[in-house]
Amino acid sequence: MPKKRHNNRYSKPPSVAPPSLSLSSSSRTTSEQHDRSVNQILAELRRTTLKQNGTQNSFPVATPSVPPSIRQILQIPETSAPAPRRPQRRDINGRLVPPGPPPPRSWTLLAQSRHAPQDLEAGAGGRIQHWPLPGAYAPAPGSLVDQVLRRMALDWEQQRLWNKFHLYTLPSQLRTALLGYVSELYEPGLSVKDLRLVLVGPTDEELAQYDIEQPDSNTLNADVFSLDLSGSVGKSLALKELSELLYPKVIESDPQETWDAPQLVSGPIKLLPNLTRLSLAVDPAIAPPASWKQLLSLAVKLPTLTHLNLSGWPAPSLTPNAKFARIVSPETGRNIQYSATGPYSHSLDGDWSEAILILKRLSKSLYCLEYLDLTGCGDWFPALRKDSDGDFTFDFVDWVGDWGKITTLNLRSGYALMDDSSNSQILRFADWIGEATAVEKHIRAQRSGRGRWMSVEKDTLTGRARLVADNERDRGPR
Repeated sequence: MPKKRHNNRYSKPPSVAPPSLSLSSSSRTTSEQHDRSVNQILAELRRTTLKQNGTQNSFPVATPSVPPSIRQILQIPETSAPAPRRPQRRDINGRLVPPGPPPPRSWTLLAQSRHAPQDLEAGAGGRIQHWPLPGAYAPAPGSLVDQVLRRMALDWEQQRLWNKFHLYTLPSQLRTALLGYVSELYEPGLSVKDLRLVLVGPTDEELAQYDIEQPDSNTLNADVFSLDLSGSVGKSLALKELSELLYPKVIESDPQETWDAPQLVSGPIKLLPNLTRLSLAVDPAIAPPASWKQLLSLAVKLPTLTHLNLSGWPAPSLTPNAKFARIVSPETGRNIQYSATGPYSHSLDGDWSEAILILKRLSKSLYCLEYLDLTGCGDWFPALRKDSDGDFTFDFVDWVGDWGKITTLNLRSGYALMDDSSNSQILRFADWIGEATAVEKHIRAQRSGRGRWMSVEKDTLTGRARLVADNERDRGPR
């Protein structure tokens, strides 16, 4: 019986095309390509690319290494050296820069930006250089804290208004560092209101307006040991105002009914009870002379001060504005000099009696000093080593008793000689160095092993500057 034939109308198509569909050679090529592996196809593409370009492939090919002796026998050419690595980008300090494209030019060249802050150090060629107090906290140059504090100091007019309720809550180290930045960088200078705002906080009325608890004045500044007021003394801050802020007057309370009742004292006795480092440096080129009279009054209240900076201070005198003033003596009827130091007392007469007396009074008050900075005070260095013979007294600066604890004395000039400095400037620079050397010898001779070892920091002359100074001295006054 014949078999029945069934035509599967929905059967699965074959994976390979039937021979009837192979109509051309291209179809046969396609079937051959399906049979080849991926590696064979990639190799064929590489050979095709080399034939078309006629050059070698730029991709490095890993070839097995052969010892040099076998390479010479088989005459195998030496392998080429690997391509050099891309050089690493570094900044001017040698540190690796972050990956990615460099910053825009407008970000790096602030001098060309219209939003750039005023460069206060651009004209610092004639300004005195101040050295920081040893042991005082100072952020690392270029650090984040340094940049933030510098930006706050330059924008201090807005910062003291918008952040008045936050400045006094900062850590003590940041507060003292901020005061130093503001005093040095803020052009108007640091005022007593700014000092009170950072050390004490806003007034009681402002705190009560926003229901803010008043800070404890006895513990708020317990860990403040240094105060840098460089550049503001005499310009925007008087030492009398500073004394009234640090040591406010005690308000006497009403009499108590009984003797056993505790006595009430209003306000703290000392605002900075642990202050040991104080910088009162001034810039004589831009600030008026500081007052020695006010300094003597303040020094009486600072017996525990160990570091003091008086850079740029004028010659010690209680009446500096009366050098040329003359009065009529009621006894003799003659015109006599009103001030103890006249215009020619130091240069012609060699009279340093008033300066020595003031320094002696200062040493009696600041008997715990260990560091004294007198940078830029070269014109009155002789007062540190000379003595004055009065009617009944013999005055001199005592470097064994009163200031016997001083171990570092900074007697630098604060300026640097340039290539185009005149001969008179070089001679004056050399005279300052000579006076600093004389002071150093005088102190060591006065102590002669009885006190601590003294280190005097002073400038040095180059060979050319020393030769010019010697020639000017040989010529003598013209």
